[in-house]
Amino acid sequence: MKSTKTILVALVSLLALSSCGDDKITTERGKVKFETISLSSKLGGRISKIYVSEGQEVKKGDTLAFIDIPEVGAKMMQAEGAITAAQGQLNMAYNGATTEQLSQIEQQLNSGKAQLKFAQESYNRLENMYKDSLVSQQQFDEVKMKLSMAQAQVEALEAKRTEVRKGARAEQIEQAQGQLDRALGAKEEVASAVNEKYLIAPVDMSVETISLEEGELLTPGYSLFNGYKKNSVYFRFTIPESKIYDYRLGQKLTIENPYTEEVIQAEITAINQLAQYANITSTAPLYGLDESIYELKIVPTGNIQDKTFYLNATMLIK
Repeated sequence: MKSTKTILVALVSLLALSSCGDDKITTERGKVKFETISLSSKLGGRISKIYVSEGQEVKKGDTLAFIDIPEVGAKMMQAEGAITAAQGQLNMAYNGATTEQLSQIEQQLNSGKAQLKFAQESYNRLENMYKDSLVSQQQFDEVKMKLSMAQAQVEALEAKRTEVRKGARAEQIEQAQGQLDRALGAKEEVASAVNEKYLIAPVDMSVETISLEEGELLTPGYSLFNGYKKNSVYFRFTIPESKIYDYRLGQKLTIENPYTEEVIQAEITAINQLAQYANITSTAPLYGLDESIYELKIVPTGNIQDKTFYLNATMLIK
């Protein structure tokens, strides 16, 4: 009697497990996923204020946090100073020398001409004395050298006066313009950095995690907010090699929520092989160890606005 009862209980249990397996344990079981998004700052700074909390839904353009970056103000002052200096150089290149500068050059030229005249007179005197052997060769050479130096100085001053009167060369103007353009570019760079003080939501999203708290230091590139794009739901299925030939890109499928029995029309948009073991996270590991595993990305095609989805919830291919 007991033996018969035990057998009946075992049969009932096997039937129950078999029934459950038909509904739940299957290679056609997948998970709900959302497109993820991470927000970070290009510049480092201290988190002054966080305006959202984990789990909150935000709209595109909402301010999520304010980052205090004191270096930005100092760099802006440097950039504006460089612009002022470069603009002055460009104005000088366009306008040429001032009256005072021309006057100084004329005075230097007059002084140089006086020295040249004196050197010429000394040379003439010593030249006659040298012919009469009244001075040595060295004394005559020294006077001759001073005359040459005086002539070179006068020629240099005359060339400088001519250049100043003509104005700056085209190359000098281009150089001054280049300095100004570089200074303006530096200011634009600082201005863009000012915008980095505010972390703005790029899309409608749900904030999943906030990595730091107010007062902590945010390093460049470190993800402060992680979340999910709204209306970006898709279904992820891992399919063994023995089953993958039943599917193709663009194939229409019917997806079912096994708990609410809601039915969703969807389409396969990607089939990818999971080549690395670390990426193989099958929801139903009913395949041989020597089989390759593939991932199906299935996107809803119908209206899902009135449906509720939770991350990693189970879905079935009907």
